[in-house]
Amino acid sequence: MRAQTRNKKIKMTEIHSGPQAISMGVDRLRDQRLVAFPTETVYGLGANALNAQAVDHVFSLKGRPSNNPLIVHVSGIEMAKTVVQEWTPEAEKIAQTFWPGPVTMVLEKGSSVPSNVCADGSTVAVRCPAHPCALALIEAFGYPIVGPSANPSGWISPTTPEHVVDGFKDADLLVIDGGHCRAGIESTVVDLTQDSIQILRLGVVGAHELEETLGHTVSSPICRSEVDSDTDQVRSPGMIGAHYQPRTKTKLINTADLEAAKFDQALISWSIKSHPADGQLIEIPESMSDYASQIYRALHDADRHGNTEIWVEPPSINQGNTQERAIYEAVMERLKRATHA
Repeated sequence: MRAQTRNKKIKMTEIHSGPQAISMGVDRLRDQRLVAFPTETVYGLGANALNAQAVDHVFSLKGRPSNNPLIVHVSGIEMAKTVVQEWTPEAEKIAQTFWPGPVTMVLEKGSSVPSNVCADGSTVAVRCPAHPCALALIEAFGYPIVGPSANPSGWISPTTPEHVVDGFKDADLLVIDGGHCRAGIESTVVDLTQDSIQILRLGVVGAHELEETLGHTVSSPICRSEVDSDTDQVRSPGMIGAHYQPRTKTKLINTADLEAAKFDQALISWSIKSHPADGQLIEIPESMSDYASQIYRALHDADRHGNTEIWVEPPSINQGNTQERAIYEAVMERLKRATHA
């Protein structure tokens, strides 16, 4: 039965679920082929992280620039130690507190990791995802897997298996169905290789939580304008190029301006119950964590509807809640980059 599974050629992107999907996924990874798998953040495009040729397939299918590094997904601390040069005390504290979970650590890379995973740099980004399907796939395969978002480079990240199919309809790709991603936005990335610890990409885990765990200051993210992709080593995904963008022109709109929307302008809103011109309205929860969980799905829904524009009402924020503030900043970073100039 396993041989038959391994030899099955997927002619176009297919969705499978359950133990059979994990078995099929492992066979494909062994054959240097690609598997889209769910995490708690977004769906990842998986390949054997220790095989340079398999990793090249990820860059090729996504159309991803070769200077944009990938995150290596592991089943836990012991596997993480196999892909880094040194497992530091700070890495141990973060892993013990947040793994499995949406925190990625940048460390000096080990010799087992191909250079294309790290964009020819000296560091590797690694995390342990908090999704049973992702962990089952990695554990059954027995090796770490790369997992950038399973979408064409620059597009909206996928949070359902159907989003993956939308991006890669005709690819030779297996999608493991793990339902809708709980967190809904990409992981926090923290760089542990510099003199001062720095967040490179915002996520639902904020600096205050990392500071509580580490016992010292964690600095804010580098602005994109500070990163020169031609001369600087890019240590994390999400630091260069367009990201999170629908095909449809997208705008951030103040609550007071929603009433001016026309029929062909989709609204993503938490504050109104009907579209003023009877166009497409996608209601989104006001609570910060639920907003984050559903914003990519809402953008996908609006994008496939044939609108001329998508108007997005930014989330509201409880200024006194540090956890909400961290999620708010991460969501707003995505929304600002999803907005077409």
